Parts: sequence; structure tokens; C-alpha cells
Amino acid sequence: HTLEHQTAEGFALDMADPATKRVIEVDGPSHYLQDLSSGDHVMNGSTRFKAQLLRAYGWSVANVSFFEWDGKIKSERRQFLTDKLAEIGVSVGCKGTGPVKRPVKSTGGGSRPVETDTKRPVRFSD
Repeated sequence: HTLEHQTAEGFALDMADPATKRVIEVDGPSHYLQDLSSGDHVMNGSTRFKAQLLRAYGWSVANVSFFEWDGKIKSERRQFLTDKLAEIGVSVGCKGTGPVKRPVKSTGGGSRPVETDTKRPVRFSD
């Protein structure tokens, strides 16, 4: 991953803001098991344990599941990501109609814009 971050504790994170200890983990099918009685996909033990450990170290964690993401259309995906970011205290301030794409790292503290492919701000608020 181009946005992967390594924590001091040795965890590899998909997307993270180390200054505020917020992380988004994008979990593909290998992170899940299928419940044979219901057919539901449930997070496997190692993925659940990693999220629990990160929370114990003070990180806010949002998991984006392949199974929640895959069947959604573009507008639903945008809302899904906005909701996931809100779970960890990230407000997406978009005035345009296009999607917010791939936030990149920035430096500094507090509430700060993060540059995106569409040049619209994503704010990490404390």
C-alpha cells in the first residue's frame, strides 16, 4: 500500500494519521470467515485481535469490509466512506460533486486539510 504506516508497536496500517492516532483498515475477503449457519461474513480472529490491540494502544479504528463495499454503487460508496470516517472523528468537507480520492499524508497538527486527487479538502478534526 502506498499509504501504509508502521506504528511504533510494529503494526502495519493501511491508512493512518499518526498525529491523531486514527486508522482506516481496508479488509479484503481473507480477513473474514463465513458463518455456515447464516452465510454471513464475520471478521476472523487475527483481524479482530489487531483492531482490539490498536484500540488498547489509543488508536481509533475504522474497518472497511470488502463485503460491505463490493455491492455498492458509486454514491453509496461515497456515503459509506463518509460514515466510516465519521466513526473515527474525521469530517469530510466536500463542496464538489465528484468523489474524494486517496488522501495523502500531510504534516502539522490540529485540524488541517489533507490534499486529495480532486483538490478538495478532507479535514482531520480533533
